[in-house]
Amino acid sequence: MGDTILRMHGIQKYFPGVHALDNAQLEVRAGEVLALIGENGAGKSTLMKILTGVYTKDEGVIEYFGQEIEINSPRDAQAHGISIVHQELNLMQELTVAENIFIGREPSSGLFLNKSKQNKMTQELLDSLHLNISPTTVVKRLTVAKQQMVEIAKALSYNNTKILIMDEPSAALTESEIQDLFVFIRRLKATGVGIIYISHRMDELKQITDRITVMRDGQYVDTVDTATTTIDQVVQMMVGRVIYEEPKSKSNVAPDAPVVLEAEGLVSDDVKNVSFKLHKGEILGFAGLMGAGRTETMRLVCGADHKDAGIIRINGKEVKIKHPKDAVAAGIGYLSEDRKRYGLCLGLSVADNTVMASLDSLSGPIFVNNRKISAESQKYAEQVRTKTPSIKTLVRSLSGGNQQKVVISKWLLRDCDVLIFDEPTRGIDVGAKSEIYKLMNQLAAQGKSIIMISSELPELLRMSDRVVVMCEGRVTGELDISEATQEKIMTFATKREVG
Repeated sequence: MGDTILRMHGIQKYFPGVHALDNAQLEVRAGEVLALIGENGAGKSTLMKILTGVYTKDEGVIEYFGQEIEINSPRDAQAHGISIVHQELNLMQELTVAENIFIGREPSSGLFLNKSKQNKMTQELLDSLHLNISPTTVVKRLTVAKQQMVEIAKALSYNNTKILIMDEPSAALTESEIQDLFVFIRRLKATGVGIIYISHRMDELKQITDRITVMRDGQYVDTVDTATTTIDQVVQMMVGRVIYEEPKSKSNVAPDAPVVLEAEGLVSDDVKNVSFKLHKGEILGFAGLMGAGRTETMRLVCGADHKDAGIIRINGKEVKIKHPKDAVAAGIGYLSEDRKRYGLCLGLSVADNTVMASLDSLSGPIFVNNRKISAESQKYAEQVRTKTPSIKTLVRSLSGGNQQKVVISKWLLRDCDVLIFDEPTRGIDVGAKSEIYKLMNQLAAQGKSIIMISSELPELLRMSDRVVVMCEGRVTGELDISEATQEKIMTFATKREVG
């Protein structure tokens, strides 16, 4: 690691009624990967928005290469060589790679855009980063991992980048794609760029970071060397308490537990003859690489997509599910991996989102029963421990973990016997993850049956009673938790054909 590039200290930020940052600090060195971690609401995003000029600080000092500077806009940050790659990709899907990278900065020849020069500049940039991507490829045709690389290339195209902020860069990537990302990051740090790496995935810290800065409740906690600090120590600094999730060594499902959901021979464009059974009180994990067909299978079960063939049975009786409302009527609740897009109405309140799937039972012949809506929403907010100022608070203002709890409340109020959790802890901090895990275990103990899709193998091994593994639209393996290991799951996840 080289000399210090950036030092932020004494940073204060106030919003109406909120002291968002209280004497926060950060130091970044040349050629290092610095993890910036903390629970949702710890102040990470606010500090990064100050660094990138989205917010202005109320107090404190920013030193850049030893000189005090002011950053009052994103343009100021870019001029100083500070770039950010956001968790949610901001690429225009219908444009080419080159058009995305140089949008608003297109090279021209006189009055006309010089596409040839733009493509040449893009190719030189991609070559310098060792990226095997064509400048003329339309972005929507790229994998999520390749799109992530294009975002990084765009950030580096300003030529003077000295600090690159990466916000949850691996959130939507498979394990193999994450390793490709890490190779890329190591090449980048070798050029002297300082990288601020924000992630909720604790297992990544040991693999890619040099130091770890921890924040809690808007305050700086400590900065430690990754090599000499355990993940348990880091987690305790983050949450102020010890969190330990004991791995599941045997199934908690009774041997004679009845089958509550059975899928037989499901077929669609992306699903190839998939069958499985879910028992009462079971947490059934679904593993596989991105594109394996896990989500696509569950969308067939929920009626979100049309199936070409197959049978679905609830408690032994065949049911016709052609629409999500048919699944809800059959007692199936689906918690999408993209909760903001499919699970919530961000502009509505906690109460409105909670009762959304149950309005028929909370309404009279003409009017909705607002008193009953308030009572039921409050009841489930307390049951799942949603942290919100009130049930009238807009959902968009809640943390990711608490937004997930609102979705869970919606399906608990509907009294669904089968709950499908698709990537239930994606983008959620370690403390909120622990609460979601406890809630899922409580639901299973109460007799609810859960299907959990997860790309995090430690999460599957911690929570599942059984694990079904898919590859390229097919079920390639099934493991009782007592025999499941990461190695066995990955063997099945890369097995193209059964047998």
